[in-house]
Amino acid sequence: MDKHIKTPLTEEIINELQAGDYVYITGTIYTARDAAHKRMYESMVKGERIPFDLNNNIIYYLGPTPEREGQVIGSAGPTTSSRMDKYTPLLLEHGLKGMIGKGKRNSEVINAMIKNKGIYFAAVGGAGALLSKKILKSKVIAYDDLGTEAIRELYVEEFPVIVVIDSRGNNLYETAYKEFYITD
Repeated sequence: MDKHIKTPLTEEIINELQAGDYVYITGTIYTARDAAHKRMYESMVKGERIPFDLNNNIIYYLGPTPEREGQVIGSAGPTTSSRMDKYTPLLLEHGLKGMIGKGKRNSEVINAMIKNKGIYFAAVGGAGALLSKKILKSKVIAYDDLGTEAIRELYVEEFPVIVVIDSRGNNLYETAYKEFYITD
C-alpha cells in the first residue's frame, strides 16, 4: 500500500507503517555514513551533544556525489546499512526513529528497533540520480572535514522508500525470501 508521510515521524505514523509498504517521505531528513556515525557514537558515549536532535528524525545512509551546476545535490543513492549496525542501537535509544539505506540489519538493530519503535526503510540502490531529484534542499550541518560523509540536512519531497523492517520487527527481507525462494 502507498503511504505519504511527513517528518518528523510520530508514534501514529510509525504504528501505521508495515513491512512492505511503499512510502513517500516529505520533510527534513539527515544524512550520515560510517565516519559520521562513529563520531556521533563517540560523542554520545562521552555524554556530549551531537550535531542534530535525533528525536523522531530519520537518517539516510548517504554520501552523495558532488552536485553539478544548478543542482542541489549529486547522485544520492543509499549505502549499505550494515556498516552502521554497531552504532544504531545507541542512536535508537536516544530518539532516532527512522533509517534509510539498503541491505539487511543485524538482530541487535532489529531488537533495538522493536524496543524503541523504529522503522527501517530501503531506497533503491543504483537509482541515486533519480532519488536526487526528490531532494529539494541540502546543506552540510556538521563534520565538514568528512567531505561526502559530512552530516547534511536535506529537505525531501515525495522521497520513495519501502518499509523493510517495521517497528514490530516484521522483516520484508525474510518474508519475501520465504515467499519467493523456498519451494517444497
